[in-house]
Amino acid sequence: MNASLLGFFSGFPTRHFTDSIAEILRQKLNVRDSLIFVSGWPDDCEQNDSDSHGMHQMFAECNMPFAKHCVIDNRINADEAVKLVREASCIFLMGGNATLQFQLMCEKGILDAIRQSSAVILGVSAGAMNMGGPTVDIYESPVPYEGLGFANITVKAHYPFNDELLQSLRKVSMEVPVCLMTDESAIFVTKDMITSIGQIYRLVKGDIAPLTQQQLEQMRNR
Repeated sequence: MNASLLGFFSGFPTRHFTDSIAEILRQKLNVRDSLIFVSGWPDDCEQNDSDSHGMHQMFAECNMPFAKHCVIDNRINADEAVKLVREASCIFLMGGNATLQFQLMCEKGILDAIRQSSAVILGVSAGAMNMGGPTVDIYESPVPYEGLGFANITVKAHYPFNDELLQSLRKVSMEVPVCLMTDESAIFVTKDMITSIGQIYRLVKGDIAPLTQQQLEQMRNR
């Protein structure tokens, strides 16, 4: 991996980073020139602007403001999108529709630029799903796709789920282990370590159990 830090998040319903998550981010976000968000709803520009401003405020309230921030959605052409990613101090894949977000990254030609980036790369909900691999957007299809492939991890955010979604995921888990992340949990990865915060579970062949450190280490081997 080239990124100085990878961060997989489920969600922040309070719209604030927890103290433990903020502390890890502070250690790696010494340079804060440009924060680039990648939309999970590429056509909803008004919502993207609102969400990106709100998410930047989460950094600012933890004394991590960026000099500038913007969002890549369907307003941004491919050349500009690649330039923004290459110059980013932090790349943040937003929540929303994982399939649409991955299509956006393909259409804007930024997949390789993100994979090659040495920035801090973070993803929440759909964004966290797309950072791993294989990725399964159960709302769209049970068939996995590769994702960015930063870690050997298939994420599903916002656990616990309703019975219908859980049954669908149990079927997926017969072929692909699924990492079930509760809100305000996180998985952080650097070249030297992988660590988790909060409650995270692993769904394997229909069975759910707390994620162990040994299993976490295996996710790092990609």
